[in-house]
Amino acid sequence: MRNLRLLLLAPVFVLTLATGQSAKAQAKTEPERIKLWNGNAPVGEGKFEKAETWITVHRPEKPNGTAAVITPGGGYGGLVTGAEGHGIATWLNRHGITGVVLEYRLPKGRPFVPLLDAQQAIRTVRSNAKAWGVDPAKVGIIGFSAGGHLASTAGTHFDEGDAKSDDPIEKLSCRPDFTILVYPVVTMGEKTHGGSRNNLLGSKPDEKLVVLFSNEKQVTAKTPPTFLAHAKDDRVVVPENSKGFYDALQAKKVPSKYLELASGGHGLNGYKGPMWDAWQEQSLAWLGELKLIPASGEKK
Repeated sequence: MRNLRLLLLAPVFVLTLATGQSAKAQAKTEPERIKLWNGNAPVGEGKFEKAETWITVHRPEKPNGTAAVITPGGGYGGLVTGAEGHGIATWLNRHGITGVVLEYRLPKGRPFVPLLDAQQAIRTVRSNAKAWGVDPAKVGIIGFSAGGHLASTAGTHFDEGDAKSDDPIEKLSCRPDFTILVYPVVTMGEKTHGGSRNNLLGSKPDEKLVVLFSNEKQVTAKTPPTFLAHAKDDRVVVPENSKGFYDALQAKKVPSKYLELASGGHGLNGYKGPMWDAWQEQSLAWLGELKLIPASGEKK
């Protein structure tokens, strides 16, 4: 009787074991959504609000040690988290790069709010580097449109962390190790995107804030290596944004590349086609040249 009971239970045991293994395998690649502030988020000048910011961590099956925080566009009035967020993370994963989609808070005239979120996201990736298979010296940021402004802000406004802090995350640097900007807003000056500027700085901003968040004016020799891509026929965010930033990087001898795309407008033909493929292929090759990823080129 005892042998019969074991025999009858065996298929259940095998099924449970197989299901458990499948769930475990799935868990390795399932994106993980993580809070950055535990409900008490800074807004600048030592003030806080009851709000939350989320990152979604997409981990590749075979991480190569490099990670990128992804800042989607949306004019600082929304977030295009599909094509410019999770879609980018999926692409990065195919090349061994950990993709971290940042759902940054919208500024509503509070210009430091998105930056504080981006800085915390970079620090958080570094604090989890070992667990996520990431080299803390290979944590970059990729931004699109207004998210490109945020990424370029993170690349020009950073610190090395607070060594005296009790919070282990705050001890870490928020400087990205590389920046990739795709049809980015960069300046808050004459060539800016009006909607992004109004949402970030308000309708009548102080001139000091205009200069501070015109990131082509904030480049130093410590600005991280930067890759830029922009279509010549972009009428929404004019390519002078990328050109001005690239010129400033070159003047400071920061390793940088500007890919001027022949066509595609803003969004590069709806995130598809030869112009979209071109920036992806060339940015990967550029990362390989800088030894930030293995120099294996684009894999389809």
